[in-house]
Amino acid sequence: MKNDIILELRDIHKDFGEGEGKIHVLKGIDLSIMPGEKLAILGASGAGKSTLLHIMGTLERPTSGRIFLGKDDITEHDEQALARVRNRFVGFVFQFHHLLPEFNALENVMMPALVQGIEKKRAEGMARAVLEEVGLGHRVLHRPGELSGGEQQRVAVARALVLDPLLLLADEPSGNLDSETGKKIQELLIGWSGKKGRALIVATHDEGFAGLMARQLRIKDGKMMDR
Repeated sequence: MKNDIILELRDIHKDFGEGEGKIHVLKGIDLSIMPGEKLAILGASGAGKSTLLHIMGTLERPTSGRIFLGKDDITEHDEQALARVRNRFVGFVFQFHHLLPEFNALENVMMPALVQGIEKKRAEGMARAVLEEVGLGHRVLHRPGELSGGEQQRVAVARALVLDPLLLLADEPSGNLDSETGKKIQELLIGWSGKKGRALIVATHDEGFAGLMARQLRIKDGKMMDR
């Protein structure tokens, strides 16, 4: 997929609820993502930014429409097959870190590699390397409760990056942090994308963050438009 579209959404619709209470959140979204692309998705709260990211990462299924990973239509994949796609090709960073509190930073970052079936010693080496890359090589044995908010989010970023995904999806990744710490997380994500040539898709209400991305799109009334 080096020179091809890595992810394509065709006529994506997403509804929630039924009958008179049905809400049409996404209404015919078409979107193509190229290798190395840096894209910000803007929109008001409730516009559907998170829903779109979840569909892109196969955490949610669309009501209708098709999803292609490269040339493969993955729309009808069962949950087990979608889980394999997520673990191998997609990294997620959320507003809240979702770290496992009983495990230390190293163990949290190792998880995706272990799920992938990578041998423990190699998984540990991969996790240590990416923790060094995000500036936490000295904190690998600390549990989340022993880390600052910014450090916890760096661990979450490391966990998302440990398998070097083709696509990194970040949902308000700096939204729960103070301004200075948030900017460091933003710089970390953009730097990783540039260094590795991997696609970075960010859902954000932060116009400044969005302005750092090469491309900006906005969701309004369920449709996608240029910023």
